[in-house]
Amino acid sequence: MKIKRFMSVLKARNKEFVRDRSSLTWNLIMPVLLISGFAFAFSGGDKDIFKVGLSGSSPQNHSEFYNTRYIQFITVEDKASAVVKVERHQLDMLIDSKQQRFWINSDSANGYLLEKLLLADNSLHYTKATVSGEEIRYVDWLLPGILGMNMMFSALFGVGYVIVRYRKNGMLKRLKATPLTAFEFLTAQVVSRLWLIMAISMVVYFGTDLFLGFTMNGSFLNLFIVFALGSMCMISLGLLSASRMASEEMAGGLLNLLTWPMMFLSGVWFSLEGSPEILRQFSQLLPLTHVVDATRAIMIDGVGLLEIADNMLILLLMTLVFLMLSSRFFRWE
Repeated sequence: MKIKRFMSVLKARNKEFVRDRSSLTWNLIMPVLLISGFAFAFSGGDKDIFKVGLSGSSPQNHSEFYNTRYIQFITVEDKASAVVKVERHQLDMLIDSKQQRFWINSDSANGYLLEKLLLADNSLHYTKATVSGEEIRYVDWLLPGILGMNMMFSALFGVGYVIVRYRKNGMLKRLKATPLTAFEFLTAQVVSRLWLIMAISMVVYFGTDLFLGFTMNGSFLNLFIVFALGSMCMISLGLLSASRMASEEMAGGLLNLLTWPMMFLSGVWFSLEGSPEILRQFSQLLPLTHVVDATRAIMIDGVGLLEIADNMLILLLMTLVFLMLSSRFFRWE
């Protein structure tokens, strides 16, 4: 690979993006508006529906407590992680019917009311356990999803759609006549979009953090690594989607087919807990799921890279597969 040719394409692509003021403005303003809007919409405090996690055997449905209206019972598989959710006010109560024990947060008004309802049911005899912890706002939980979604759109449409446009207007055909190789061209596209996505993500995060004050319990370096790897994976997917297409309409349809499932099944807006198993399994095939899960684990749980190694390994494997396939099927004309 010739560095001079690579740098020429990289410089040209960067100038093209920066000079497109409408795209640049949209990439900066759209996530800020979404984060601010959801922060305002969900700033009204506790909701009127209680969330109770159930661990162990099936509950006693004949009891008065389990038939109380406005209580949402959620089956949990990992009791330890469910206790953490009680600490963070994501669950109002956790009940282990096998051990006859329940957990509430001592600082939660919902937990206090649920305890009174539970103890008032004479058919149930549970032992109380209390935890404490700072409440995680919905906007704190939502932020990783918004950043990941913005990264997804910027990578797929900013790379895939652009390459299809190049092919349609004959630019790729002219580049083919030069000494530029496909590897140099594709690498320049990846590097150009990667630094732009990372720069925009940092501006959005730190800009909105000034007035919203997000929860950040982990390392900024780990967060940067996850977003860089996730961006590489999304960019590679964009390259693959545009490797042979010459129609902008077809490219737009394919990119929408890729983005919409990820936007709704990757945990961007809501958790998939309690959803059908087939949907949860399918979500693991989507790269955005692993980006959002790893980012939330760093920001909210404060975990290190070892704890999210599975997510990072899957993103790395996806990136390699997408790059190999895109280089294999790429055509200039």
